[in-house]
Amino acid sequence: MIVTRIVQRGALTAVLAAATLLLASGCSSGERGDGGGPGGDGSAPPGRTSARSSPPARVTESAPPAKGSVRVVRTVAEGLKTPWGLAPLPDGDLLVSSRDDGTITRVDTKTGKKSEVGEVPGVSAAGEGGLLGLALSPSFASDHMVYAYFTTDSDNRIARMLYEEEKPAGERLGAPDTVLRGIPKGYIHNGGRIAFGPDGMLYAGTGESGDTGLAQDKASLGGKILRLTPEGEPAPGNPFPDSPVYSYGHRNVQGLAWDRKQRLFASEFGQDTWDELNQIKPGDNYGWPEAEGHSDDPAFHNPVAQWHTDEASPSGIAYAEGSIWMAGLKGQRLWRIPLKGTEASAAPQAFLKGRYGRLRTVVSAGGDKLWLMTSETDGRGSPERGDDRILELQVS
Repeated sequence: MIVTRIVQRGALTAVLAAATLLLASGCSSGERGDGGGPGGDGSAPPGRTSARSSPPARVTESAPPAKGSVRVVRTVAEGLKTPWGLAPLPDGDLLVSSRDDGTITRVDTKTGKKSEVGEVPGVSAAGEGGLLGLALSPSFASDHMVYAYFTTDSDNRIARMLYEEEKPAGERLGAPDTVLRGIPKGYIHNGGRIAFGPDGMLYAGTGESGDTGLAQDKASLGGKILRLTPEGEPAPGNPFPDSPVYSYGHRNVQGLAWDRKQRLFASEFGQDTWDELNQIKPGDNYGWPEAEGHSDDPAFHNPVAQWHTDEASPSGIAYAEGSIWMAGLKGQRLWRIPLKGTEASAAPQAFLKGRYGRLRTVVSAGGDKLWLMTSETDGRGSPERGDDRILELQVS
């Protein structure tokens, strides 16, 4: 179903009323080049990385230990090219999108064997655009639908495709059914992460495509977190009437994850000073371009934690063992942000610094396990590292 809705502005009173009723769910010119060098695990030095608290949670919640751990269990697969999206299948295998090739590959997590599922037609890869995020339908067991966020010649859009496993390799994807089009595209800042939330709705992180004014324009789909029905309609209960916009004032959102209480968190690229981890409230303004990182302006929702841009350049995030885990591109490290409610309960802790290069996507594998995917072949990595890989991690 093709959706071409134009986001309408709602009255301020309507915005506040709708937001009150909803349960809180949770690179100076791109994703930046390589930065940071090899190092050991540990917390960030004082003054370099800071945790900023959102308003305190009303109910007392326990926090995980201040210090955690990461163990690389094994390398699951190698030889990936420009991998971006990562979607676990019900049987434990993984679907991986190739940003530049526009293809989806299935990875057998037991053997590491790769088989091409198919190519998504209409993908126009340039700069940071191409075939980006993947998500499985909440009804995948019955409808077999795979959702993809990708760049075309004219826009960024979200489409769903039938996945028919019994067909020959390379022919398992049906024709794309576009559910949302018209997301602004650019050489930079295309966003691209999509995920179905605990409410069964489809969430999408978008970028402002280099046009900073779009982030504050609620009539634009750029620089937003969107919330849609699986058919691409504005989801019921959204904060702005007849609009898919869920939150605004974002620069480039590439990570979405929910905690055990179904609260939504998102990672965001800053420009020259601060990258952010945000806890997302419906209808809230996250400040860009007026604010980058923590602000004293009460109109803007402050981040849970922030990092200097050479330490993070955050892409994917996942929730496990009471913490948000955040993959860093330029930072070349995996960040652990322990939570107590919607606050950081201790200073963020860095792992795997420089060991595997740029880190693109991290996904929960259940319990204390994560899938982590590198991004060395995206044009900003180190060719001597070879192709990209998927790792299995055990975390605490």
